[in-house]
Formats: sequence, structure tokens, C-alpha cells
Amino acid sequence: MRRIPIGPVIGLAAVAALLVGLAALLGLGVAGWVVGLTAGLGVTGALAGGLLRQGVVTLGPADRVTLTRAVLACGVAALVADSFGRPAPVGMLIALTVPAVVLDAVDGRVARSTDTVSSLGARFDMEVDAFLILALSVHVAPRLGWWVLAIGAARYVLAVAGWVAPWLRGTVPTRRWRKGVAALQAITLTLAATEVLPVSWSRALLVVALALLALSFATQAVALWRGRSPETRTVADHWVISVLAGLLVWGALVAPATLTDLRPAAFLRVPIEGLVGAALVLVLRGRAQRWLAALVGVGLAVLGIVRLLDLGFQAALYRPFNPVTDWTYAGSAVDLLGHSVGRGWALGAALGVGLLVIGLLVLLPLAVGHVARLIDVHRPSAIRVVAALTAVWVVSAGLGLQVAPDTPIASASTASLASSEVSRVRASLHDQQVFARGLTVDPRQDAAGSDLLTGLRGKDVIVVFVESYGEVAVRDSSVVSAALDATTQQLGAAGYAGRSAWLTSPTFGGVSWLAHATLQSGLWIDSQQRYDQLVASHRFTLSDAFGRAGWRTVSVDPANHGPWPEGTSFYHFDQLYGGDDLGYRGPSFGYASPPDQYTLSAFDRLELQHPSAAGSASGSASGNPSGSPAGNPSGSPADRPAVMAQIDLISSHVPWAPLPQLVDWNTLGDGSGYSFIRAHATSQEDVWRSTAGVREAYDQSIAYSLGSIASFVQHSASDDLVLVVLGDHQPARLVSGDDASHRVPITIIARDPAVLARTDGWGWGAGIRPAPDGPVWPMDRFRDQFLSAFGPAAGAP
Repeated sequence: MRRIPIGPVIGLAAVAALLVGLAALLGLGVAGWVVGLTAGLGVTGALAGGLLRQGVVTLGPADRVTLTRAVLACGVAALVADSFGRPAPVGMLIALTVPAVVLDAVDGRVARSTDTVSSLGARFDMEVDAFLILALSVHVAPRLGWWVLAIGAARYVLAVAGWVAPWLRGTVPTRRWRKGVAALQAITLTLAATEVLPVSWSRALLVVALALLALSFATQAVALWRGRSPETRTVADHWVISVLAGLLVWGALVAPATLTDLRPAAFLRVPIEGLVGAALVLVLRGRAQRWLAALVGVGLAVLGIVRLLDLGFQAALYRPFNPVTDWTYAGSAVDLLGHSVGRGWALGAALGVGLLVIGLLVLLPLAVGHVARLIDVHRPSAIRVVAALTAVWVVSAGLGLQVAPDTPIASASTASLASSEVSRVRASLHDQQVFARGLTVDPRQDAAGSDLLTGLRGKDVIVVFVESYGEVAVRDSSVVSAALDATTQQLGAAGYAGRSAWLTSPTFGGVSWLAHATLQSGLWIDSQQRYDQLVASHRFTLSDAFGRAGWRTVSVDPANHGPWPEGTSFYHFDQLYGGDDLGYRGPSFGYASPPDQYTLSAFDRLELQHPSAAGSASGSASGNPSGSPAGNPSGSPADRPAVMAQIDLISSHVPWAPLPQLVDWNTLGDGSGYSFIRAHATSQEDVWRSTAGVREAYDQSIAYSLGSIASFVQHSASDDLVLVVLGDHQPARLVSGDDASHRVPITIIARDPAVLARTDGWGWGAGIRPAPDGPVWPMDRFRDQFLSAFGPAAGAP
């Protein structure tokens, strides 16, 4: 009769005891219990199975240490699972993780000192390492980026690959540096989990750790490939690998950097970089040749990643990827996908991108090394091929031969890409210095509150950004044209008129906060680098001007569900309203939670109808020398100052489906009535089946936003509003087209004719529809023009 191993039973009991302790101290939730117990059963069950297969019933000293680490790892996994429903107890998480990481250096020494080293113990140690790393990567991924999951998933991806390629299941000799790389993953993830380092530092450390992990797995895969049994080594294998390696390297050298050039003909070119590399391989020997292959492989992998990012940025933002400033958009992209298509799909996409990056970093160096060995082994044939292709390249370059229009046979695209990336990096670093100097020059910085915005005293001023409201909507859409006509009639009936023109936005297709910062600061903010520099400065903004002149300043951003420190530290808004602050209890519509009409209604209720919300008037602290408010609009509560608000309307945000509809203003309530509209709206799946469907949905979303603004003006508690309505950027190229401008409409709407008279010198057209040939200003010009026009004397443009 076989005895039952007692060690795994004790381990499972220890896991249960640990979970009980965590529940008593922290109140462990259902998710924590389920994951903790499941992990405990899995770890101890696998250990018991391994012991029984080897006919062993007792654990050695080193195995007991590893089992202790496994128990702690199960506790970590339970806390991580619990953290998705409430804030993670970082202190307890670190208290469990640090001993588990430290003991990783102990069990191996114990095994060697007691002469109890075994294959089972080594495998047990490796699997506990992998499980702890997976748990930690899941914990830090929401804060640092979902690509971090690639670190935790790497071991399990290799295991799945072993089902397809059995040779990957083999073992390789232990290498100390591989053990060090595995330990580094746990150490860097633990350090990231403590949150003691800035996010950028943590990301940088994890990028290095991931690169080393990829290199570790690559060398392991190569060793396993070379160590296959003779029965599995065939000539066909060699030729298949050689052809695949050659195609991968060739594709990396000639792949285009734009979607419009992505066609089969682009891969029929002769890359000069490949010919130079092959010639160097023929010249060099031994270690120098291997180092060359490794460096070229890594360089091609990095450029391949940049090419992919360029394709994505060109499609979404109409510009190439900037290697200095654009890494920070990763988190925003995942959040955007999560709001648009669901968190599960967003996580899957992030994981897929992470695996693709790892694949390039692993496969391209291996492919280059394989091709280099082929060249070295078959030198005479390689010399003839290189010479022939060089002749083809020289003749094609001299005669300008092409395989397709704008696709020359003689390719130097990789060298050109590398050169442009280096130039872009140098330009970004130079721009950082130039922009820093420009931040210190602002003649309006010390303007007195009594001299600011005198032409708007007594008015509630609302700056409304309509998401993706671009030139393409005004010029090319009959739906939006009808909406503009209807809005003009509704505003006219309420006594309002408008003046309109065009602004050139610093961004395209997304990254709206760059447009907001440009309009507010009077500086051209076209990159995240400039934005970060700006919000760390004391630049005078429009909201500063209104606050200093006595207005109560408010920001309403229904897409914001977290802290926004820049709102108070830089823009100095008196009140910030995010999506969770508007009282909305209805369904979500695509990206947007509260529909635009509800957002405007909530602002009206919270600020324009609610005197207590404005209890802290700006007074002398804001720069108003008299300490008196800016004035009280007609029809507004008598005990509140005038309000200046920046409001973001996001119903017109991609994916433009499902869309809300306008409802009776008096029936909005808490938004729960939108459930019926949501249930009968056209689904995102139906809309995105064709480009025409997407364009139609975009037009309808803009029409809805314009209708919401007209409804707000008609029903607002303030009957003397001044609105500045503008777009933040053009929609993505799918809607805007390949040759779209950066122009967005802007309209000033007011009831008081004296307000619009202040803009007579601007040359703007009457109405809320900009004329096709109307004035076009860069968006950074608006701040100074606005402050001049509405200062003590109307300024000329």
C-alpha cells in the first residue's frame, strides 16, 4: 500500500491557515478565498503527484523551504485577486512577498549543503518562482501597463508551446545567469508593488527585466533545439527554419512604415542594409561575427517595434510614433479600449501586443544569427548571391526602377527609419530645452484681476469641447448640416447669436488633453513631453484669468473616473467634476457613461441652480482687488458668483455606438431612464461592419452633441450665458480620410450683442457654422485674442 506524502497535506493546511489569518486581519473577500484555495490545491496537488511518481513520501529540507515559499505565494495570489474589488493592502502584500523572494536564495543552498539536490526539487522551485511572478505581474499591471503581464505569462506560454513542439519540454543545463534573471523578475516586480518608485522608473526597470527574460528564454529554446534527439532532426526541419528565418529578416528590412504602403510589392525590394550586413558577416569571423549578428538582430527587432507603432499612430493620430514622448500613451490606449470595447478585450489586446513585442525581440536575433551561420557555412554561394543582388540594387537605384508606384526596387528604408528616429529623438530633446525657455515668457502672468475680462462681467462663461468635432463634420455631412441649422433656430428663438471660424488643433484623432492645454495656455502643446512640462509650470491659463477676475471656475469631465491633480495644481479650478460626481445612474453608451445632455443638465443643477455649490467665491485670494465677485447673471441665484466652466462632451467619442438620444429636459432624473434607449440603440458590432456605418454613426453623434448644447441653452438656470463651443481634434483617419487637415470649428455664442461686438475685429463669420473660407487660427492664438478682446478695451487681432 502506497503511503500518502504528508508534506503537501501540511502545505495545504498552511495555506488555509494563512487565508484565515488574512481574513481576520483584512477581511478577505470571496475572490481572495477562491483564488487562494485553488492555488493551494493546485500547488500541493502537483507536488504530491511528483512525490508519488518518484516513490518518495517525505520532503527534503530544501523542499520544505520551497513549500513555505509556495504557501506565501498562494497568500499573495489571494490578496491580488481581492484587490480587483477594493484597494490592495500593499503592506501585507509586501510582507508576504519579500520572505518568498528571499527564501528563493535559501532553498538551493540548503539542497546543496545537505546533498539533497533532485530534479523534482528543481522543478518545484521553478514552478513556485513562476507562480509568484505571475501573481505580482497581475498586481502591478493595472498601474504600470498591461504589457507587464508578459513577464508573468512567459513561463506558461513556453509550457503551452511544448504541447505543439515536444522538444521544448526537454531540460537544459542550469546556468547561474538564468537563475539570476528569474530572481530579477521577482525583485523588480516586488519593488514595483511597493509603489516607492515613480511610475516611469518602475516601468523602465520592468522593461529591462522583460528584455533579459526574453533573452533567457531565447537561449533556452536554442539549447533545446540543438539538443533534440537525432530522430527528430531532419533535413526538412533545417530548410524550413532557414526559409522562415530568411523571410523574417527580409521582411524586417523592407517592411513599410505607413499603412498606405503596406502591400505585397513593398516586400519585393532589395534592402541595401541586408547586403551590407551580409558583406560584414563574410569579412568577420568567430566571436566578432556572432556579436555582429546579435547586435543587428536586436536593432532590427527594435526598429520592427517602432515600425508597428508608426503604423498604429499613423492610423489613429495621423503622425508617426515619437520614441521619446509617446510611450506614456500605453495606459491611455488600454483605458480607451476598455471603455470602448470592454475591459476583457482591452486586456487581451494589451497582452497580444506584449507577446508580439516579445516575439520580435526573441525571434529576430535568432533569425539573424541563423542567417549569419548559413552565410558563413556556404561562403562561395553567399558571395555570388550578395554580388548579384548588389548589382541589382546599384542598377535599380541609378535608373530609378520601381516594382510599383512610389516603391523603388533599391530599398534603404531601414536605414532611413533609423536615421529619422535618431533625428526625432534629438529634436525632442532639443524641443524640451526650447520649450522650457518659452514657458518663462508670458506678459499676462501678472495681470491684475480688475483688468481681466471686464467685457464679460456678470456672465456665466462656458467653454465646451465637443469630442472629435472636426472640419470633416461641418463640410461633408448632411446630418451635421441639418443639426447646425436646427441648433441655429433653437438658439435664435432663445435670443442667442454666434460668430464662428476655424482653429488648427495640435492633435489629430485623439489625445484631447493636448488641445485643452493649448487653448488654455496660449502655447502649442503637440506632445506629451510639452504637456508634462507645461503642467509642471506656472503658466497663466484662461481658467486662471477667470479665477483672478472673480469667477468661480469649474471643470466637468465625465470621462474622468480618477484623480486629476493638474486640475487644481495647474489649471486651478475651484471644483472638479468627474464621471462619478454627476449622479448618473444610467447605462453606458460606448465610450461615454453620462450622455452629453445629462452632463450639461448635471452641471446646470450642481452649479447654476445651486448657490451652496459656489460657497467659496474667489474674492481677493484670486486676485480681485475689491474682493467682490464677478457679478451675478440675470436669472441666477443672487448669492453666487458668475461661473466659468470647461466642459467636455464625450458622446461623440469613438466608437460612436451605441448612441443616446435627446429626451425631455425635465425627465432626465438620475439617467436611469436611458436604459430603454440603450436597449434599442444600434449596437457597436452593427455600426462597425462597414466604413459607411462608422461615418454615419460619427455624424449622428456630433448632431446629438450639438442638440444637447441647444437644449442646455434653452433650459439653463442662467439666461445670459456666453459659450465657446469648439472641437478638440478631427476624428480618426477612418472617418476623416487620408488628406484631412487639423482644423476644428469654433463658435462664440451669446445673448448680449455687446459680447459679440467685442469680436468684430476678428473677421469671424456670423452664425454657428464656420464658412469654408473663414479665418483659420492656430489654437494657441485663442487665449491672447480672447483676453485682449474682453479686456478693458477691445483689442485688435
